[in-house]
Order: sequence, then structure tokens, then C-alpha cells
Amino acid sequence: MIEINVKHSVAATPEQLRTLLLAHADLGRFFNAQFEVLTPQDFGEISGGKGTIRQIKMQGTTFKEQIITADNSHICYRILGDKPVAQHRGDIYLKANNTQPSLTEISYHIRCIAPLWLPDFILAFFIKKDVSQALKKIASYFQEKRHEH
Repeated sequence: MIEINVKHSVAATPEQLRTLLLAHADLGRFFNAQFEVLTPQDFGEISGGKGTIRQIKMQGTTFKEQIITADNSHICYRILGDKPVAQHRGDIYLKANNTQPSLTEISYHIRCIAPLWLPDFILAFFIKKDVSQALKKIASYFQEKRHEH
């Protein structure tokens, strides 16, 4: 089992980050992939939240993810099926900074099993690199928004 943990501070509230991370069709701005919503969230859930199924196209592969739970402090999703990796689960924790309310720490945790032909450390390296780059892009996005006002 591969476990990846990436943390980053972002100049935004947990609610702003949750809204951005659940705007699935726009996630391609930050992640190296294309996202398309196939099934909307369950009745009564927040937009893009629990029950949403999205299709992801990246590096020549296509797969589906389902949002398991989503609120202002935690977003959890999983890959449906076992391709490109097995038993994939992503947990994104959004924790407001007590001393600076407009600053949120994102803790992004991913667990999965690599395909047999791909060594764990190589897959872990690429996932960590992609997530780190995405979080930096998200931080820059909010930094630029702040300077516009």
C-alpha cells in the first residue's frame, strides 16, 4: 500500500477551498488532468459533493472517481474499479488557521496499490509531484484573487 501525504497553506477559507475543489469541471486548471461530471451529487448534498461521479482523463488513461463525503473540513473520494491503481482513496483535510482566519492548511492524503508492473516508489513520486504542483497552483490562484481586490 502506497501512502502519500502533502500539506500546503493557502490564503483562503476552508469553505472557499471546498467550493473550488468540488467545481469538478474547472479542476483541470490545477491538476494535470481533464475532469467531467457524469453523475451529480446526491439529493440534498452540497454542489459537487457526496455521490458525485466524475470521469478523469490523464496521461492516456480514463477512470472514474466518486465523492464519498464533502464538507468544509474534509473531502473524501475513491477511484471506482482498480485501474489505474487499486483501492485508491483520497482524503483532503481543510483546517483553518486559528491565528490567521483567512489561511487554511490543506492536508492531502492518498492511499492506493500500484499495478504489479509499476514500482511503488515511482508511482508515489509522480502522485506526490502532481498533488504538490496542484496545491501550489491553487495557492497562487487565491493569492492572485486577493491582489485583484
